Amino acid sequence: MARPLRIEYPGAFYHVMNRGIAGQDLFRTKIDRERFLECLETAVERFSLKIHAYCLMTTDYHLLVETMDANLSRAFQWINVSFAAYFNRKRHRQGHLFQGRFKSVRVEAEEYLKELSRYIHLNPVRAGIVKNPKGYAWSSYKAYIGKIKRPEWLETQWLLSRFGRKKREAEEQYRIFVETVDHKQLENPEKDLTGGFILGSGEFVKRVKETFVDPREEGKEIPHLTFLKRTIKTETIIDTVGSEFGCTRAKILEKGRQGNLARDMAIYLARDLSGESAQSLGAYFGGISGAGITMRYKCMSEKAVESRRLRGRLKKIRSLIVSA
Repeated sequence: MARPLRIEYPGAFYHVMNRGIAGQDLFRTKIDRERFLECLETAVERFSLKIHAYCLMTTDYHLLVETMDANLSRAFQWINVSFAAYFNRKRHRQGHLFQGRFKSVRVEAEEYLKELSRYIHLNPVRAGIVKNPKGYAWSSYKAYIGKIKRPEWLETQWLLSRFGRKKREAEEQYRIFVETVDHKQLENPEKDLTGGFILGSGEFVKRVKETFVDPREEGKEIPHLTFLKRTIKTETIIDTVGSEFGCTRAKILEKGRQGNLARDMAIYLARDLSGESAQSLGAYFGGISGAGITMRYKCMSEKAVESRRLRGRLKKIRSLIVSA
């Protein structure tokens, strides 16, 4: 079987899905579903994932996932193997549980995450299981609209912040967004997929393909495409950031200076685009640790979630770097 293409890097968003082999049920009992959610909870901590939405049907699951590290494949291999081991052990069975490797779609979060979350939360309604998504116990929807306490491992703030500044207001606006649409007329946002694995605007698709994917002759494991992260020199990233901020390379590399946004952005983008390890980047940026690079990356990611202006500036600089 051909190995699916994975585009993995820190801060990437994905729609991840898998189903039982030959249409077999993945979740036969309440305990099965609870065990799968326990696997997700463990994976969030173990692999630094963020789960933005989920829906467990009978034969399949759907998740919106953000990776803090470039480790989507490792994380879901662990999740699927752990759940399959439980499932087989409980039922004294052997063999495959899932229908091949999981499927993942790389998603432009700003453009498509709201629509995808709605489509996922309406799965039980389209299947005729419930008339209203808040009547389904095995999705994240009720946590989004404040009907149940949010599990600590479920990330709802990012999406809800797109619907209002105050929690109650955002929950109500999200409820209206989901429940007032005609689910029979609602199109799957993934109808606009490019290459079968990228969902986003033309600019986003171009950036992902130019940065992470290069065409090549058909291979034995991955037909048509290869997972290849294009090397962008750290110097190029720093010089582009410096040009945007009107500062020198020396200022960006200066260690210990407080409020050096240009340095923070350069570290964030270098971690995203250079292909260098955190340890290598730490040495380049003045001898800080690899953990320090990761911490700064996560801090910038969180700030970008909260600030539309910062997201816009990062997007602009990233485009300049990729097109250089």
